[in-house]
Amino acid sequence: MMSGVPPIMHTLLPTSIVGSLPKPSWLAQPETLWSPWKLEGDALVEGRQDALRIAVQEQRHAGIDIVSDGEQSRQHFVTTFIEHLSGVDFDQRETVRIRDRYDASVPTIVGAVGREKPVFVEDAKFLRQQTDQPIKWALPGPMTMIDTLYDRHYKSREKLAWEFATILNQEARELEAAGVDIIQFDEPAFNVFFDDVQDWGVEVLERAAEGLRAETVVHICYGYGIKANTDWKATLGAEWRQYEKSFPLLQRSSIDIISLESHHSHVPLELIELIRGKKVMLGAIDVASQTIETPQEVADTLRDALRFVDADKLIASTNCGLAPLPRDVARGKLHALSAGADILREELTAEK
Repeated sequence: MMSGVPPIMHTLLPTSIVGSLPKPSWLAQPETLWSPWKLEGDALVEGRQDALRIAVQEQRHAGIDIVSDGEQSRQHFVTTFIEHLSGVDFDQRETVRIRDRYDASVPTIVGAVGREKPVFVEDAKFLRQQTDQPIKWALPGPMTMIDTLYDRHYKSREKLAWEFATILNQEARELEAAGVDIIQFDEPAFNVFFDDVQDWGVEVLERAAEGLRAETVVHICYGYGIKANTDWKATLGAEWRQYEKSFPLLQRSSIDIISLESHHSHVPLELIELIRGKKVMLGAIDVASQTIETPQEVADTLRDALRFVDADKLIASTNCGLAPLPRDVARGKLHALSAGADILREELTAEK
């Protein structure tokens, strides 16, 4: 356990990042999403742990309340998990359309998928040793997993999603046992495949979270700040109402926290009313811009949301991961997030 007195965990408007932070240049190519590791073998294991230590230190220094690993142990938010599963052939690759947005070469499902050993549990134990604060771990959601593969075996999106949900539940239960307080499932596919979300997507997600005592989050955003995503956003018009499809279903689900994109997006804030009663992890930091928000901008975004979510259910967060940004920009955004939450927290406390 690290020495020194840990920062106070704010019970009102706690702060958290969605997932990723930039990796150090000695671990992977800077400002490049999903860049390959520069180390191998034992050096890679040590390097990832060193990077995780730095990520924790930077979050603590910035005043972030709920700490994550900054995804220093994940090269890709989906395939790093899939790499550890049986039934997937990474040598047999096919080009598929990812979330109806861009083409990518992906591995192939060639047999029954299975999890022969834990994927992130040792990394989570290491994270738990670094801080006394609440910790959060992100896993890919079942629907987003099936969208990142070519299925030659099941030939059914739904059937494969159920298989992945069972595997994810095994991993999530072991992460909980390792001391993880909050388990997040990343489901950007929920903003695209609306019929699947309604027919089986939420039910499958609940299967992945079944039996957990840890709090659960589903993160649904409009993607990293990469060209394919920003081009897609430009086609969505003056209002982005995709959440209108999934939020009523999630409001009735067993998932505890809904994570959504807000700052500098065209998401109408009134859509948050559709998840009234749930905790809301609101994206108050734009990951598609290198401009560092002012604390007041962050406070304004959070304050606007209070019309539709009670203050005791609001978590201040980033829109998505910060991985593609320069490290100094990411650090600045973390500090802005914390400072902005401080401004609003003081206002709310003064009103009592």
